[in-house]
Amino acid sequence: MPCESRGDPGGWRARVRSVATAAAVIALGNVASRLLGLVREQVMAALFGATGSTDAFVAASAVPQMVYDLLVGGAISAALVPTFVDVADDDERLGALVSSVLTVVALALTVVALMLGLAAPLVVAVLAAGFDAEQQAEAATMVRVMLVAVVLQGLAGILMSVLYARRRNALPAFAVAVYNGGIIVAALAMHQWLGAYALVVGVVVGAVGQLLLQLPGLGRVRLRPRLDRRQPELRAISRLYLPVVLGMLVTVVGIVYDRYLASGLAEGSLSVMNYATRLIQFPLGLVGTAVSFAVLAPLARHAGVLAQFTGDTGGPVTAGSAVRGAGAEGTAARGEGSEVDDARGADAHAAYRQTLRFGVRMVIVLMVPATVGLMVLSEPLVRLLFERGRFGDVETARTALVLLAYAPQLPFTALDQVFIVAFYARRDTRTPVLVGVATVLLYMVSANALMSRLDVAGLALANAIQNSAHGLILLALLERAGVGVMDRRLVGFACRVVAASAVMGASVWWTAALVLTGGEAALDLAASLIGLAALAGAVYFVALELLGVRDGRDAVLAIVAKGRARSALP
Repeated sequence: MPCESRGDPGGWRARVRSVATAAAVIALGNVASRLLGLVREQVMAALFGATGSTDAFVAASAVPQMVYDLLVGGAISAALVPTFVDVADDDERLGALVSSVLTVVALALTVVALMLGLAAPLVVAVLAAGFDAEQQAEAATMVRVMLVAVVLQGLAGILMSVLYARRRNALPAFAVAVYNGGIIVAALAMHQWLGAYALVVGVVVGAVGQLLLQLPGLGRVRLRPRLDRRQPELRAISRLYLPVVLGMLVTVVGIVYDRYLASGLAEGSLSVMNYATRLIQFPLGLVGTAVSFAVLAPLARHAGVLAQFTGDTGGPVTAGSAVRGAGAEGTAARGEGSEVDDARGADAHAAYRQTLRFGVRMVIVLMVPATVGLMVLSEPLVRLLFERGRFGDVETARTALVLLAYAPQLPFTALDQVFIVAFYARRDTRTPVLVGVATVLLYMVSANALMSRLDVAGLALANAIQNSAHGLILLALLERAGVGVMDRRLVGFACRVVAASAVMGASVWWTAALVLTGGEAALDLAASLIGLAALAGAVYFVALELLGVRDGRDAVLAIVAKGRARSALP
């Protein structure tokens, strides 16, 4: 991992330690949440299988999820964290701002939830037109109950943004784990009396736990119902989030279209897509989400300094905007010879680029081998995790095929998450939204073309095409803007990672063909997969060392060094 900061030798290492430590904490929380998410799907598969009721639950779950993403989820990284960063060290200003945001969000979510509750049958009829009348009625009831959870999750999302802005990553990192835990407990405790509705009760229980978990991290930040429309930060949040809302509306159309197509396929199609998605989200959350949230706050700080000293205030990225004013041309444009401002602007740009490159390298070195391993072991992994109770060989084969179609997007989607926050940190929310609109249209075209040939796997492959294209387009726009993400060293690094992952994949595939017969008991299969995972890790590490890639080792050493430094403090 080359040191790129010449003017500040210690600054680069400090940034690496900070980002690596934050990513490790968030990744740990994501491990817990993804593991519990897998357990949740295992419980759902064992208790209810892949049936009309599980399809109804999956379809109904999309409604509160879309509402949350539209009003809160997208705002966390797009507007809330970048804005909260500016006042994160002032408890009084932060408390006033967060109180206003909480008040607005609570009112908006309550109104939307009431309206959607009344219109639930119509919403389900549009979202799952392929369901029969009984399934649609069941899904509509589920929607109404789960809308209660949306209000609670929205408030929790605001508090998570506060904690991320103050770099208190532990509690928000474990929020989803608490949410999944609530669903698991409710499903196990109530399925005999409520059937699939136990999952719905679990959603509400999990949302309550998610909100309560964030409160201790606020410290001395005082919250109270208020709405001060004169706050400049509140206006900044609205300005940043307006493009995201418009883009999310297009995304919602894409989700509705996806559910509409899947609901017309064979029974259980929505469920197998849901199970495969859960497996895809595990490495994506562990790597992509962890790294993107870890780099968001430092990128926002560097971008703020860059704007202060160079006049680059963000907005849609155009060629050269990232380095505007960070040199002689910028000085001439301002009509003053402020060499100090130029130097500070150049340092901020260098820090921004270095932080972004480090995030990209972390994603590549971790996600590429995860993708190869997931594809090689897709069938035995699905068999181990889900094949029990009412989930049999047919469901395993369908889920594994869908997983195989989803998997190729993983490296691109994880990088996409990092590139999106790179734009958000510069207060540019318009560019990712415009790209998102284009890729939703790409999905619709791809889905129609592939579904007729590949059935439900065609929808998964179309989704992979959509998300991969989004990441590649954002990378091209960052390069065009002069941010300087890619260079020869990074391309060579990526090629070496791909080569090491290919060696790892070949060794695991060959060994799996020898040791897996398809008839193993669950414990034997688990032991075999653990052994294969250990083999994959060892082969990959050795291959990286032979190819001269040191990033994984350096990141671990950086975290350990920071931990030792903290333990040495009096």
